[in-house]
Amino acid sequence: MYKIQTLDRISAKGLDNFPRDDYEIASEIMKPDAILVRSHDMLTMEIDSTVKAIARAGAGVNNIPVKDLAQKGVVVFNTPGANANAVKELVILSLLLASRPVIAANKWTDTLSGKGAEIAGLAEKGKKNFIGQEVKGKTLGVIGLGAIGAMVANTAIELGMNVIGYDPYLSVDAAWSLKSEVKHAETLDTLFAKADYITVHVPETPDTKGLINAASLKNMKDGVRIINIARGGLVNNEDVLAALETGKVACMVTDFAADELLNNDKIICMPHLGASTPEAEDNCAVMAVKELRDFLETGAIKNSVNYPKCKLDEPVPVNGTRLCISHKNVPNMIAQFTSVLGEAKLNISGMVDQNRNDLAYALIDVDGRIHDEALNALRAIEGVINVRPIKNYED
Repeated sequence: MYKIQTLDRISAKGLDNFPRDDYEIASEIMKPDAILVRSHDMLTMEIDSTVKAIARAGAGVNNIPVKDLAQKGVVVFNTPGANANAVKELVILSLLLASRPVIAANKWTDTLSGKGAEIAGLAEKGKKNFIGQEVKGKTLGVIGLGAIGAMVANTAIELGMNVIGYDPYLSVDAAWSLKSEVKHAETLDTLFAKADYITVHVPETPDTKGLINAASLKNMKDGVRIINIARGGLVNNEDVLAALETGKVACMVTDFAADELLNNDKIICMPHLGASTPEAEDNCAVMAVKELRDFLETGAIKNSVNYPKCKLDEPVPVNGTRLCISHKNVPNMIAQFTSVLGEAKLNISGMVDQNRNDLAYALIDVDGRIHDEALNALRAIEGVINVRPIKNYED
């Protein structure tokens, strides 16, 4: 019986994918095998040594101590792309809100309350104060062409926009998903110089923090419109406020409210609505549950932020054992594993080992039972972080 702890409200549509005969799920649970989380702050949380994996029902993992957990052999998953459509739709809405001052127009129209038959005439006179522009024919610069950025780029093409994308780490899958009309910028400065609108879709890292700042703003067109539905730290708010005063920036739409950004008629702030749809929550939960089940039941890793992708296509051998070994990415590890198993007279029927930076992960299938002596010998190898056996026999 696997024990799963939930740290936030997780969609029932996702939790229903746990077979109740094999899984116990609760927010208050002792010694869990895995944790499901959304936004709960785990950075200072004491995480039980029984925890083998953590799945974040969402993309960002800033609330999880990823590096520390990696050194303990705890695999951290996220759900890239599961909430992409929800975020894409909010970005497109933001693009339109940055172009047509409908929020300000709505607030002004509300002031006509009680004027009865005069409203139609007053509205006609007042509309000249809320003239916007069309997005068709304008150029959108998309920084980051992952699942969300690619969807935004493709939708903008359908709206009749010119689209320039920048992503030095563009994956093959992402490249295939892009419409052919999306142009590739060799540098950020090229994108800045050509874009009428700029939207950012990258994680916040030391390299991307403050990506939109005084220096980058100087390279942008006068009257540029900036959209940030990705991470608050990607934009230097003080620099953008200064650019709004000079007219360098015409408008900013952000999903990350801050005191200095409020009550400014050139800024539209939202309370982190990016993936706040029931569909996105369902999709993220379903993917997170699948990741945990695959890992706990077969050892497979997909969409981990701290360990490599790794999978054996064959099922756990009948009357055998699958060894899940997290280890340092150093020479001679596989030779040592096979030596221990050979001495234990265990036949290896399948094996794969993948690495990611300084960490690696191996899946090894052996026929028959594996005893504690062999497990302890594997754990004693220098560089081994964790050894987890998945047994397909009764003890």
